[in-house]
Amino acid sequence: MSNDVLQYESTIWNTADLLRGSGIKESEWPSYMMPFFALAMIESRLIRKWDELKETYGVEFLSDQEQDDLYELAEGDRHGYNAYIFKWNKTFKDICQNDKSFEIDFDTYLNGFDGETKDLLGVNPGESQKFLDIKGVIAKLKTKKVLFNYAKEWSNIDLKPFNNSEVTTLEEHIKRKWADISAETAGEQFTPDDVIALIAEIIASKIEDAERLLKIYDCTCGGGNLLFGVEERINKKVKRYTQTFGQDWNDALYALARIESRFRPDSHIAHGNTLTEDEFYDHEFDVVVANPPYGVSWKGYQKDILNDKTGRFKYLPSVSDGQLLFMQHLISKMALTGMGVVVHNGSTLFSGDAGSAESNIRKWMLDSDIVEAIIQLPTDEFFNTGIYTYLWVLNKDKKGHQRDKVMLINASQKFKPLKKSRGSKRKAVDEASRLEIVATLTCWQDNEYARVFDKEFFYFNKQAIQLTHVDGDGNSLATVLGDKKSLKLKPLKLSNGEHFLTEFVITSFDKERYASLAAYYSDEVKPLLDVLNYKEQPLRVETKQASYWYDPEQETLLKEAKGEQTALGCGCIVCKASFKNKSGNQPERIEITVELTANTEKDYEIIPYQRNPAANQQAIADFMAKYISRPFVYLDNVVGVEINFNKVFYEPEKLRDVTKILADIERIDVELKALEEGLSL
Repeated sequence: MSNDVLQYESTIWNTADLLRGSGIKESEWPSYMMPFFALAMIESRLIRKWDELKETYGVEFLSDQEQDDLYELAEGDRHGYNAYIFKWNKTFKDICQNDKSFEIDFDTYLNGFDGETKDLLGVNPGESQKFLDIKGVIAKLKTKKVLFNYAKEWSNIDLKPFNNSEVTTLEEHIKRKWADISAETAGEQFTPDDVIALIAEIIASKIEDAERLLKIYDCTCGGGNLLFGVEERINKKVKRYTQTFGQDWNDALYALARIESRFRPDSHIAHGNTLTEDEFYDHEFDVVVANPPYGVSWKGYQKDILNDKTGRFKYLPSVSDGQLLFMQHLISKMALTGMGVVVHNGSTLFSGDAGSAESNIRKWMLDSDIVEAIIQLPTDEFFNTGIYTYLWVLNKDKKGHQRDKVMLINASQKFKPLKKSRGSKRKAVDEASRLEIVATLTCWQDNEYARVFDKEFFYFNKQAIQLTHVDGDGNSLATVLGDKKSLKLKPLKLSNGEHFLTEFVITSFDKERYASLAAYYSDEVKPLLDVLNYKEQPLRVETKQASYWYDPEQETLLKEAKGEQTALGCGCIVCKASFKNKSGNQPERIEITVELTANTEKDYEIIPYQRNPAANQQAIADFMAKYISRPFVYLDNVVGVEINFNKVFYEPEKLRDVTKILADIERIDVELKALEEGLSL
């Protein structure tokens, strides 16, 4: 590939000087540059196509009718058409030679494109979506009085000598910079070339030469850099006819990807939100790739997701992050022997507790045995975030020795530092590291940075239990209660030494102080019950037969009847007040109840999971016998899934030898004494 094509990266960014000088904010530059880059890209490819046609048919030797037929043939071709170029043999550079006729010629030039190109460029925005909105950009540049000079700068960029692959390389470099300066959130990630190369290497390692079609799909394709980059690298390594499919709902990036797709042998790009309207609903794919946005809310189309009838979403994750929606969608698009590589941040590994949608999605994926491996990439790999990112390697056709197993590869140290950082990107997974990672995945054996696990290693039991608290003698009120939930008392008096109650059905109140019985209830009775707390202050309940109170030292309830005290065991005194409206023969009233209950609490224990149900239940029982000493009953058990790289690849800090530490202390002590002597002179 010619190196000359990348010279235009700096040339294109020189056009930004005019934008800067016009007071246009840097974050807005991509919206001004995208349509003109698209023009340069389209024109170069149309001219090359027209030159090929002229060479094949010899236009100068054809009759007028034959030439018209050739124009008509070109006009109907999927690559696109421009009458200004084909019929009048004039280019964008030609119309930028005369500032007097420029605006008229430029308008003619733009309207000379075929209908689809005009739609994508936004030539007639009133008739269609704006997409690249070149008409709006032109209007703004005219207002700034820099349209002609800006267009002339772009007309000096000559991409005709370069093939599709070379132009795509330049396009990816430019789009990377656009992403670097204009991404509104850290969730908008442009996939770097080295990560694309690694993804392609992983996929190519699993593909054999064949006559069969290989269908590749990216559900969040953006400008197409990941989709087309993977396709090109696969084509260099494997003899397979490839077909690409992509969808995105960013207007400008979709337009760039769609324009690019028309100059590829067999490519299909659709516009729209994949999660609400799958434009390729009737397709399945051999390969899926994606780098969906991180931590981006799907609240704006939540209703559509909730009403989705496709069955692709097994569980719905938190509305604040749609990554696992895209993951489920991609899995639904994989053919029976399909594979894929998806880029995510760390939240897809561990967000959500057992029983949450996120945990259930991970469990569903592992239960289905779709996950072959997860690869942790270095930090500082992306252009506008320094976080760890992960490649999920999906495979519906795992080999026998891989089934029901998952490999974790810690590639966080497999990189070379960049000589010059690009935004937040300071590292790149170099070719040697990429080949090493793929070899490790293929070998499927443990090494110093990779381990193979039974999939159940990542499962865990979240066992709910109800603990019963006991007093110092190991007794609980639960023993006294038996099958009863509580012991209801009929109190005559409820007191803590400072406050007391002797009325437990209240129908009257001080009407001069309170507007109603309800007001008396909220302002006086409820606050009083809050004060009468058996744990905060001594609380005594007196009935006709006995008195009851709580002994905090022994953590037990005591009962005194006929001069004898009895310890009832650990328990609670529960005082409740409720306001009752008038009903039947009952007047409006406040009812106060007192009951004794066992002191219980719900707790959760996290216990390693066993594949065999009987072994799993035994593991839970063994755990309880070892760690739980108080009485309890089992409640629900929920199986969760979490993938923790830090836990698997944790390396404790090596402690220094004591003798070396003592030597350092002695040396420092000598230095301090020398300093003290110097200060005293």
